[in-house]
Amino acid sequence: MSLASFPYADLQARLGYTFEHIQLLEVALTHRSFANEMDYGANYERLEFLGDAVLGLLTAEWLYLRNPRMTEGELSKLKSQLVRTGALAVHAHRLGLGEALRLGVGEARSGGSSKVSLLADVLEATLGAIWLDGGVEPVRTVVLAMLESDVDGQEALARADSKTRLQEAVQARGWELPDYRLMAETGPDHSKRFHIECWFDGALHGVGEGKSKKQAQQRAAAQALARFEGAVVGEGKGGADQ
Repeated sequence: MSLASFPYADLQARLGYTFEHIQLLEVALTHRSFANEMDYGANYERLEFLGDAVLGLLTAEWLYLRNPRMTEGELSKLKSQLVRTGALAVHAHRLGLGEALRLGVGEARSGGSSKVSLLADVLEATLGAIWLDGGVEPVRTVVLAMLESDVDGQEALARADSKTRLQEAVQARGWELPDYRLMAETGPDHSKRFHIECWFDGALHGVGEGKSKKQAQQRAAAQALARFEGAVVGEGKGGADQ
């Protein structure tokens, strides 16, 4: 098979990066099954190992610089969400990596090009290939574009930041920390929904629902923060008019 039979030009355009050594990209797109059947001699697994480390480093850097008030634990949890297999598979699908992935006959017949785990693997391998080919800056550009486009990740970041900001705002007024009260649990054991209320200064300020208590707390905090900040703005306007 020739290089021309694979959409490398289109793929590089979608990545926003042009390889100097195209062989690295070719290896990144080669599954073990293809390498074995075609006696190719190399597959993406070593590049996947490298790309996993590169992705983790750049994601950690992005989170660290973007969220100076978050604790180590909060940063770790958000990092895990952003680099989870499902999220990586979504990015790989958008880039068309599944279409370019070189699979053995049996793996291709079993739908390997759309398997979540394989898509995540080949994305990490591609990042490893970019790192070796061009260094840190081009791979950082690709990773940041992924992180900025991750809607679920952005929502998680916003919720986490809202909880921190709400705590700081409440403490600044000399009040006790927000009290997150579990009001109800609904749904079967395998698919529960938690309903949380956020109280402070003797009043209910926000409600949230989620598949975990923490998610519901974060959503309640976001609502409470929006209402609290709106009330503070109103106070400021009133003081100016008097």
